[in-house]
Amino acid sequence: MERNNLYPIFLKAKSLNVLIVGGGNVAEEKLTFLLKSSPDACVTMVSPMFREGTLSLAKTGNVTLIEKKYNKKYLKGKHIVVATTDVPKVNVKVYKHCRKRSILVNVADNPPYCDFYMGGIVTKGNVKVAISTNGKSPTTAKRLRQFFENVIPENVDDLVKNLNEYRKTIKGDFEEKVETLNEFTKGLIEKKES
Repeated sequence: MERNNLYPIFLKAKSLNVLIVGGGNVAEEKLTFLLKSSPDACVTMVSPMFREGTLSLAKTGNVTLIEKKYNKKYLKGKHIVVATTDVPKVNVKVYKHCRKRSILVNVADNPPYCDFYMGGIVTKGNVKVAISTNGKSPTTAKRLRQFFENVIPENVDDLVKNLNEYRKTIKGDFEEKVETLNEFTKGLIEKKES
């Protein structure tokens, strides 16, 4: 059986500079999901044209639109790049430019040219679950996201906040605190005998 060896991390997009190359449907979709997950993300988009939806969406966040063709000068100061153009040659050029500069890059729908994938995401307050299919099936990730949206209770954030307050009152070193919290929360996952 194949194994997913991707390393999941949660990035503070507010402190990173993101570039989206392209202005079509895929670019708008990437911007939508980025702003939904991280409304304070700092995003630049470069494309000769932008969809109306992208123009509207850009006004809701910290998004700079540059109506020009891609040029490697737009990579300056960027931490993450997503290439979404409908010209494969341009996307590969973006990938190569990013690799030379050690910038993480994702070429939409082209796994060999991706340092990372954007998985399905479920957010309920402070709880965020990310789902990956190793770039093999975005549709499966979407269905799993829908499943988790339904099974994670709406009040899960109350639990998180209460446990955070409880954690502050626990005495002892780090290991003792972890042990106490593990004992306190194990009932959340234990199966009830019928």
